[in-house]
Amino acid sequence: MNYELLNAINDAVWTYVVITTLVGCALYFTWNLRAVQFTMLPTMLRNLFKPTKESLGDTGKVKTISSFQAFAISLSSRVGTGNLAGVASAIFVGGPGAVFWMWVMALLGASTAFMEATLAQLFKRQGRSSFYGGPAYYMKYGLKRPWMGILFAILIIFGFGLANQLVQSNTLCEAISNAFHIPVNYVAMSIAVMTLLIIFGGVQRIARFCAWIVPVMAMGYILLAIYILFINITEIPAMLSLIIRSAFGWEQAAGGAVGTAVMQGVRRGLFSNEAGEGSAPNAAATATIAHPVSQGLMQSLGVFTDTLVICTCTAFIILLSGLYTKDYDGIILTRQAMEHHLGSFGSWFLVAAIFMFAFSTIIANYFYGETNIRFITHKHWALFVFRLLSGITILLGGYMTLQQTWSIVDMAMALMTTLNLIAVVWLSKYVFRLLQDYLKQRKEGKEPVFHKDLFPDADLEAWE
Repeated sequence: MNYELLNAINDAVWTYVVITTLVGCALYFTWNLRAVQFTMLPTMLRNLFKPTKESLGDTGKVKTISSFQAFAISLSSRVGTGNLAGVASAIFVGGPGAVFWMWVMALLGASTAFMEATLAQLFKRQGRSSFYGGPAYYMKYGLKRPWMGILFAILIIFGFGLANQLVQSNTLCEAISNAFHIPVNYVAMSIAVMTLLIIFGGVQRIARFCAWIVPVMAMGYILLAIYILFINITEIPAMLSLIIRSAFGWEQAAGGAVGTAVMQGVRRGLFSNEAGEGSAPNAAATATIAHPVSQGLMQSLGVFTDTLVICTCTAFIILLSGLYTKDYDGIILTRQAMEHHLGSFGSWFLVAAIFMFAFSTIIANYFYGETNIRFITHKHWALFVFRLLSGITILLGGYMTLQQTWSIVDMAMALMTTLNLIAVVWLSKYVFRLLQDYLKQRKEGKEPVFHKDLFPDADLEAWE
């Protein structure tokens, strides 16, 4: 594959299509939602630990669930190698200024995450034991365009079910190989075998385990970053100044021209927080809630947590080490920075974090792919072939270079994001009306509950 040509195409598509569309949609949504990601932040935080009784749709049953549990599940699907290797690659290619543009995209993109998660909830379907849905479903049942849903399903199967796995596998293989001095091919084969055993067997139990352990690991990572900030407290003002200067082209010490900084910040920010990409709604649709807006708010908070907290931790660890000017990229840069601050403990901790983040994301990516294969066909042979391809893709990820894997993933993300945002804008009237209904009920002192007679002409199978 000609990766120079692919990179050239990626740069053109991202510069003239994806970034413009992402920023334009985020601004449009933020304006029409009256900056819901900021104005309702206190509500998000209150609901995080507030047990609520949520409707199970037309089953008539009631179930008490924790908002924190729902938040933890969404966080486990977002937190992955993008928080560790993706941030490092953004700084390596785009300079410290890329961090600023990651922040900007998180602040604006949280509104986009709110939109797509709310739509996924509105047009979800009732399965035998749980709900399911996502962009392919709101394209089919909301837009009444099944062909569009099939096209998106194909893109997410390739983008997340296969291409995204390359980055997870590559990062995991490189980290373990460097830490334990094990040949990469042995590591890649081991990860591929473990993945196949899980997806052909007890995948649901492992997925629940990951949903519990990833937030715990994320909290440990945040506490470690706080400690590093504390021991480098006198360097923080200079670091923040460097980020701002580099973001606007005023500081070129790391080669971070403003255009490159913007592109890398947006790309890696999108890879990490997934806002607008159309992946997280597949998980959001499965939640059991009383009003679609509730899940939209939790997804917005997930974007903030992912980028403004965890990605920022990685960025600060790297920048405070001063090693971003060296010839290190990806997880190697993050590992060197951790060792700089904490010695061998930092390296060992990072390996543990990478394993939990990357492996849980591999399983989540597989779920996204399987969900959309089932949207296209219920043939068992199709699922069997996809599982085998998943194992092969994970094996190949260990043999590729990091920039090669990013080139493939960037193209997949660009196509998915563009198609998803077209659908979200098209269906935006539903979300704007839902938010009005949610706020009206809250103003009346009620616990918001959605009834499908609000949209009498819509195909809302899973709602009363």
